[in-house]
Amino acid sequence: MTPETIQQAVDGIAEIQGDPESSHFYENQRHQAVLAAIAGGLVDDPAECARVALTTAEMTFPRW
Repeated sequence: MTPETIQQAVDGIAEIQGDPESSHFYENQRHQAVLAAIAGGLVDDPAECARVALTTAEMTFPRW
C-alpha cells in the first residue's frame, strides 16, 4: 500500500459523495485497510499513508 494507491481510493470516494451511505461505507473500509496495513508493517511511509487516508474527513457527505 502506498500513498498513491490510497489517494486513488480517496478520489473514488470523492466521486461518489452524492451517495452518503456508500461514501461513508468506503471511507470506513479504507481507513480500516490503511490501519491494518500500518499495523502489519506493510507500508513504507505510515505517516503519509495515514495523512492521505484522513483527507476524506474534509469531504462533506453525512456520517453516522
